[in-house]
Amino acid sequence: MASTETPEEIAARKEREKNELYALDISGVEWLSAPDGPQDEKVEIAHLPGGGVGMRNSKDPATVLRFTAAEWEAFVLGARDGEFDITEPGPQPS
Repeated sequence: MASTETPEEIAARKEREKNELYALDISGVEWLSAPDGPQDEKVEIAHLPGGGVGMRNSKDPATVLRFTAAEWEAFVLGARDGEFDITEPGPQPS
């Protein structure tokens, strides 16, 4: 079924969803990470109410990126499809 929303309505809905996501109190969420590796260099995620996902770096737990369910799905599908694979070495620390 095709959406009947105009581009302006879609943009407004997405903005509203993002605002609601960042307004959530996430102080009690459970953070998950891979079990291996240094404890201060892990990417952690938390499943948020309403289907969103929070992501943070274990080194800086106060800074949390929040993704709507649709954004997270797009990211995961892209990662599975190799969109974020590292093909060239990145900059090396000096």
